Amino acid sequence: MLNIHFDPKSDQPIYEQLKSEIIRLIMAKEIREGESLMSMRALAKMLGISVITTKRAYKDLEDLGYLYTIPGKGTFVAQGNIAIIQEQSNKELEALILSSIQLAKQLNINQQDLIELTKDLWEE
Repeated sequence: MLNIHFDPKSDQPIYEQLKSEIIRLIMAKEIREGESLMSMRALAKMLGISVITTKRAYKDLEDLGYLYTIPGKGTFVAQGNIAIIQEQSNKELEALILSSIQLAKQLNINQQDLIELTKDLWEE
């Protein structure tokens, strides 16, 4: 059973939240490479959402390289792509952090204050 959480108060559409949750589960290795996912209909029924919503999330995840579908057999977590995706994500994160550090320096925010701000935001 997938441990998927939605925030009904979020401005983010349900299919985007579903997509993010599946990525989280894959990266946390709660869903392993090569593992079959629930059918779109079964997942929609379990979560109480429309099949169209699950279909859109699965399609987006396929386009991003996280999943692949074999007609008549199901949808599976892509093998080999996850390490590449993780590395790309790490590079994006590093770039964002570097940009934040540069902005903090421009604003004369010292390292300790930046660390405290990061801790506070992490806790939210």
